[in-house]
Amino acid sequence: MGLFDVHAHLTSTRFDDDRDDVIRRAAAAGVSTIISNGLNVTDNEKVLALASREPLVRPAFGLYPVDAVLPEMNALGVDYPRDDIIVHNPEETIDWIRQHAKDAVAIGEIGLDHHWVPEELWPRQEQIFRQFVALALELDLPIIIHTRKAERRTLEVLVELKAPRVNWHCYSSRLTLGRQIAEAGHFLSIPANARKNETFSGLLRGAKREQLLLETDCPYLAPEAGTRNEPANVKTTLAYAAELWQLPEDEALRTFEANFERLFRFKP
Repeated sequence: MGLFDVHAHLTSTRFDDDRDDVIRRAAAAGVSTIISNGLNVTDNEKVLALASREPLVRPAFGLYPVDAVLPEMNALGVDYPRDDIIVHNPEETIDWIRQHAKDAVAIGEIGLDHHWVPEELWPRQEQIFRQFVALALELDLPIIIHTRKAERRTLEVLVELKAPRVNWHCYSSRLTLGRQIAEAGHFLSIPANARKNETFSGLLRGAKREQLLLETDCPYLAPEAGTRNEPANVKTTLAYAAELWQLPEDEALRTFEANFERLFRFKP
């Protein structure tokens, strides 16, 4: 059996000094698959290059929901506090993903973000999101979702478009809606800070176990606030899930592994 991380950002500059060591620590912790998610064409290219030389790393290609409308946000003078912004238009990203589809295990991260994106741009953001969902359906690839302050609308769009293979990364809205997402057959991946987060703890306690997965969102959401997260920390979430479910860790891991295989169609 092997652990897995379905949502990592190993191309983050915060790993530039010790990326190889981070991957080695993951392997030592029993992690056999790390899905590194791309944020735009430039990041997708970095993810692909990393995966080509690191057997543990599998690539997901996407366009971060805020990045999807950055030109429009810039035109409106919206302040977006991120220092690694690279503007790519959605059509360019879709074309790039089509060209490299054989290398991808998922389309992601994509979604809707109503936290940073002003309301006047929500229709444009949703139009782009629909294009990426259609691409995933065309390529028969699972979708990895980022959504913030737009969870219900995201679910409505995915249900409307009949997207069957979906993982919601770092879902942090109402527990009742999270349980509805699981009941709809979508997956929810639980980060490594679950023990200190009531929403993530609540999902582990109350959502369908058959719809839960493990993630880190590294370098973010570490078990200890203020520290850098890394894929090895999925082991802490597994231990917490086993504790809540009152199961041995190997039994909890079998549940997570079966869920992973149903979504991605390969063994972690």
